[in-house]
Amino acid sequence: MSAPSPRKVVEVTSSQDAVTGGAQGAEETEASSAETFVADVLDVVHAIPPGRVLTYGDVAALVGRGGPRQVGKVMSQWGSLVPWWRVLRAGGAPPTGHEQRALKHYRDEGTPLRADGERVDLKTARWSPE
Repeated sequence: MSAPSPRKVVEVTSSQDAVTGGAQGAEETEASSAETFVADVLDVVHAIPPGRVLTYGDVAALVGRGGPRQVGKVMSQWGSLVPWWRVLRAGGAPPTGHEQRALKHYRDEGTPLRADGERVDLKTARWSPE
C-alpha cells in the first residue's frame, strides 16, 4: 500500500479542521488559500527526483506565490510528508538542524556535493521540471 499524496493528507486534515470548528466566512477563504499553498508546495517537493534539489526560493517560484520564508514555514510543519532534504537554502546548505540526516540522503541518492562535502552543488544538482 503506497503512502497518500501530500495534497490528500492536507485535504483530509483541512476537512477534519472544518468538522471540529475551523474558520468560517472570509477566514474560511483565507484558510482555503493557505491550504492550497501548502498542498502546492508539497506537490512540487514531492516531484523533485532523487539526486536533484531546489532551493526554498525555487519552490516558491514554481508554486507562483509566496517566497522562501513561506516555503520554509510549510516545510517546517509538513516536510516530513515529502523528501524534505531536497529543498535547500540558497547557498546549497541543507535545512538548518537537519544537516547530518540530509547529507546522508544526498550521499545515498548521489546528489552532487561541493568540494567542502557539506553543501550541494546547485549548478549540477538543481532540478528543472521542464
